[in-house]
Amino acid sequence: MLLRIIALASIYIMACSGTNKQTLVWADEFDTPGAPDTTKWTFDLGNNNGWGNNELQYYTRDTRNVRVENGKLVIEAVKDSMGGKPFTSSRVLSKGRGDWLYGRFEIRAKLPRGKGTWPAIWMMPTKSNYGPWPRSGEIDIMEHVGYEGGVVHGTIHCEAYNHINNTQKEGMMTVPDAQDQFHIYALDWTKDKMDFLIDNKVFFSVTRNPKDNVAGWPFDKPFHLILNMAVGGNWGGKQGVDQNIWPQRMEIDYVRVYQ
Repeated sequence: MLLRIIALASIYIMACSGTNKQTLVWADEFDTPGAPDTTKWTFDLGNNNGWGNNELQYYTRDTRNVRVENGKLVIEAVKDSMGGKPFTSSRVLSKGRGDWLYGRFEIRAKLPRGKGTWPAIWMMPTKSNYGPWPRSGEIDIMEHVGYEGGVVHGTIHCEAYNHINNTQKEGMMTVPDAQDQFHIYALDWTKDKMDFLIDNKVFFSVTRNPKDNVAGWPFDKPFHLILNMAVGGNWGGKQGVDQNIWPQRMEIDYVRVYQ
């Protein structure tokens, strides 16, 4: 494992502009079986009133819901009961252990399938400098709802642009085998632009409008990564939840951050 990390630390990549070299500053290759590395990850637990979306899962850190096995991080939603909710799952985050302002974020993942699944790879501000959601911003590197069959979304939310007002800035791409094969979901985030990529292909870009103040671009503070699998909810459960597909899992091969 140490040799692999040393080798990764020597990797250089070109930013999408083709002018700036970036180097690996943080990574998890998920080489050690068992619980996630607590020097890199922590957990959101419980249901927290549906996490603002009427979600049906209760998040735990139990190994049935989150573990490293066969070189992958497994986040698994299980049909059982806890805290008055009919499903358990997990939500891991790098807050306080990995927080970044700008960079390239690459996550190689395989997605779950079926109505009711709602996996996400996303980022939230480590401190709410501009106020509660959505004023301090949200960056969704990858979201997928099971009833859409391989359609992957990349989105930003802020006070001026968010899904509550149907003004979010969003792109999407169909990845037909997203539930069967691993793909690299990535974000290139610079001072005034974000590029969203799948397998190194840009499918959505958003550039700061010079007229935007923090209401339209609060993305000038450190953010952290979140990996989770929700069940149901306002979006994930929009067409119902198939009761016969569980358990379902999202698998993460690696997380790499370059600056």
